[in-house]
Formats: sequence, structure tokens, C-alpha cells
Amino acid sequence: MSAPLSPARPALLLSNGTAEDLIGARLLGHLNAAARVLPLVGAGRVYAGLPEVRRVGTALDLPSGGFPFGSLENLRADLRAGLVPASLGQWRDAVRAARGAGAVVVVGDAYALMIGSVAARRAGLPLVHVQPLLSAHYLEGLGGAGALRELNALGANLPMPYELRLARAARAVFVRDAATARYYAARGVPARWAGSFAMDVLPPPERDLAGLTGGRRVLALLPGSREDHRESLPLMLGAAAHVPEVAAVVAWPHGWEAVTLPGGWTLEVLDEQAAWAQGGGARVALLRGAFGAVARAADVAVGTAGTANEQLAGLGVPVVAFPTGGPQFTPGFARRQARLLGAALAVVAPDPQGIAAEVRALLRDGARRARAAQAGLTRVGPAGALPVIAAEVRSLLTAPAQPPQTQPPEAQRP
Repeated sequence: MSAPLSPARPALLLSNGTAEDLIGARLLGHLNAAARVLPLVGAGRVYAGLPEVRRVGTALDLPSGGFPFGSLENLRADLRAGLVPASLGQWRDAVRAARGAGAVVVVGDAYALMIGSVAARRAGLPLVHVQPLLSAHYLEGLGGAGALRELNALGANLPMPYELRLARAARAVFVRDAATARYYAARGVPARWAGSFAMDVLPPPERDLAGLTGGRRVLALLPGSREDHRESLPLMLGAAAHVPEVAAVVAWPHGWEAVTLPGGWTLEVLDEQAAWAQGGGARVALLRGAFGAVARAADVAVGTAGTANEQLAGLGVPVVAFPTGGPQFTPGFARRQARLLGAALAVVAPDPQGIAAEVRALLRDGARRARAAQAGLTRVGPAGALPVIAAEVRSLLTAPAQPPQTQPPEAQRP
């Protein structure tokens, strides 16, 4: 990577979630300029080691993993962990970090946008919002009864009026798909779709899996980065035992101590990157640091993940999902992702035999796999957004500085 641009002022980047941090880090790689980062959820470890990037503020590690409204228990746990005072501290951190910056970039939801908007306004900075969460597809077939059933996730299904108002004041808003860009534009938001954020952060293949798969078709198991894996991994392994004709491979993002096995199964750790889970007559590989390889080798996937499920669908791979007790892949989240991905995602009951039956049905039905692939490729779309966003931000960092705004926009209007 070449030296940062000069004399550009640094960017202040706020992100609030695992996927959002990953998008933010990859965006900074394209930006090639000095930056301050404030991860609002978790430690933001993905930013560590990036050149000319300085972490600001304090880490907020929540029991819910950033999903306080996913369930009442999530909210209670986060409140007990100090959600309110820690969040207020982040607002102060953002305002301070914006001083001397050249632009504020928000990667995340309405909450992150609120903090970023206040920081940008106080410092007189332009704001760029990268919204990788909302999609107009979430509204498909929702209906009145469906909306009532998902009242706790109302802001996850569509942008609230206050979010649209904040977004209208942004210099640019980048959204996850073309349908969402049209939805925002019809409501006066300067929204653009330049490509899929999920596909932008999909890593290249890290290793050759031929020795593990032996020429068989590959079933990718994606328990995800959240704590759902403790419930979902045993079910996935149990399902794999019912589909012995495939090579099942787990893309495992945690340490080996976090592996939860079905009863009677054993784990053989080979090294830091590979282990074997054995039981029920099956032998399943678990690989760390090999998500790109597993994703590209897959013929079908079983996933309880957010971005990972989208990435597999974006590669044209059908995904089978099932709800968990949370914190992320709750029944409501599963329904929303099904609306997002359409025929690319099949949601079934959390039962190993039922999951296996759905996998076998997809493997045997070429026409259905083709429909799923087309849905995923169309709804997720190709990569390419982050270089475009980086160019937009870079132009703001090199523009002449504007004086800070001392009063709200309403007070300045005639």
C-alpha cells in the first residue's frame, strides 16, 4: 500500500457490528488515507494493524453482540452490562474525534447514523452513510400482520422517518441493492447503489480443499460469528451425518474451545487452522481462516449467519437456514433474511433430519438450484461498491475545510 494522501485531513469512521467493521476496514484499505475509527459494538479488532488508522473511544462489548432488540432477554442483558452509560460515552467520543477530521463516514444502522450526524454537524463536516443493513426486499410480502409480529424489528425492516431525515442531510448515502436505492430516492435521499458490500468483503480462497473433499459435492456449514453457533453447530453436524454422500466443511470463526458438539461426537484438533468432528458415522472438517475457500467450494450451504449467508447466495449457492434462540438468528431475523434473499434461502425447522432433507432436495433438483442461484445473484448483486465510496470520501478529505456549525439547521433557515 502506498503512503496516505497528503495534505488530506483524516476521515472519522464509525461502524457498529462485526460485518460493519469488516466493511469499514476494507473501505479504509481502498481509501489509502489517514483515519480515526470508532467501532460502536465490540472491540473492532479488524482495524488493528491498518496503516495510518487510529482507534478512538472505548470498546463496548455487549452480551447481545449488538442485537439488543433481537429479544427481551438480549435487551435486559445489555442493560445490565452498562448499555446506556457506555453508549452516552460513545456520543462524546465521536464529537471529540470529529475535530480536525475532513469527513465523517458511518457504516451501520440508524443508531450509528445519529451519532455520526451529531459529530459531523458539530464539526462542520460532510457525512457519508454506508447502510449495509436495510433493504426494500424486507418489505416484500410483509403485510399488516407480519409487521405487527415484527414490531421489535420495525427499524430493521424499513428506514424510520428520523433516519430518512438524517440521511437527506448526508453528502452521499450508499445502500446494499438497487431496490433500496429506488426506495430511498423516492423519499428524497441522495442514495446510490454501486455494488454489494457483502461481496466486496468476501475473501479470496485461502487454501485448496481438494484433499478434504475428495471430489465429492461440498456442503458448507456456516454457524456464524455470533453466539448462535453454540446452538446451531450441533444441529448442523447432526444434519451432515444424514447426508453422507457430501463432504461437509465448517467455516469456523472461533477458537477450538468454543466448539459445541452433539452427544457422542468427538473433536480432533490438528492445528490452529483445522480440526475434525466425528460422530454418527460422519467425519466433518472444521476450518479456521478459510471462509473464502469454503464459500467458493460449496454446492449447498447451511447457515445461521448474516453476511455469510448473503455471500453464499451472492455466489449462486442455495442456503438452508433455521432459527435459533439468538442473539442474532432468531425467528424474526430468519424471516427477514428469507424476504431479502428470496428463493436463494430456504428456512426450515431446527431439526437435523429436516435440515438434511432440505439439503438432499436441493442437491437432487437442478432446476430448483438454478432458481436459487439466480435469486441470489440478482438480489445480492456483484462486488464493486467500496472503491466507489472510497473515491467519494477521498474527494471530501481533500476539499477545503468548512467552519463548524454552531446551531442546528432549523435555526439557520429564514
